[in-house]
Amino acid sequence: MSTYVLIPGAWLGGWTWEGVAEAMRAQGSQVLSVTLPGLGDRVAEASPELDIEDYVTDVVDQIVGRDLDDVILVGHSFGGVVASGVADRIPDRLSTVVYIDSGPMPSGSSYMDLLEGPQVEFIGRIVDERGHGWLIPMPSPEELGTDFQASLEGIDEAGLDRMRKMATPQPLGTWTQPLVRRRSEKTTALPKVLIATSLPLTLVDQLIAGDHPWFAELSGPEWSFEELPTGHWPMFSRPDDLARLLLRVPAKVG
Repeated sequence: MSTYVLIPGAWLGGWTWEGVAEAMRAQGSQVLSVTLPGLGDRVAEASPELDIEDYVTDVVDQIVGRDLDDVILVGHSFGGVVASGVADRIPDRLSTVVYIDSGPMPSGSSYMDLLEGPQVEFIGRIVDERGHGWLIPMPSPEELGTDFQASLEGIDEAGLDRMRKMATPQPLGTWTQPLVRRRSEKTTALPKVLIATSLPLTLVDQLIAGDHPWFAELSGPEWSFEELPTGHWPMFSRPDDLARLLLRVPAKVG
């Protein structure tokens, strides 16, 4: 039986997936919601030395330590960077990789490399002003929508308040260290699914066709695509619909 391993995006812990995981478990699925070191209830593990390799190793250790096979690995946003590294390390334990409003990280690139100049400047400013020089605090909802250009569509006030209160500042090194991928034949051949939520699939198709460096990898035959129109955090805005899409993954790629 497949096990879904859910990796949250930046600043968030395994609690992010509660609504999605509950709906999936009600249908008989096995679900592991990951909290990365230094975030959520693991905040005590935060340090200036934490980097992306620590995150990848942590998820690999959780999968291997539980002796999980036939894993459907799901990464949301920043979690897609971690998922790319995990797929590179243990492809034999995975059956599918799902990216939610995210994509595979090109080898030698960091998450910060994905950002535009004004976003990089904004992150640098809040790290200096609010993060003691090594933590990235989660921007306010207003800053997420303007400075960070991340859509909050579909999240009600209670959801925004919970996200703000539960979020954890994230160590800067996890955003700035490049991810090195070997991209073995087994990793490349793994079925992969993109669930686009804040970025329309028509635009994704255009970027793939234009050989955009961040989307070129999505042109391979191992890819399939789903669209769930909402904001950047569908686990808050449309959790039941997201659960249904994830439950369809084995049939979609089988």
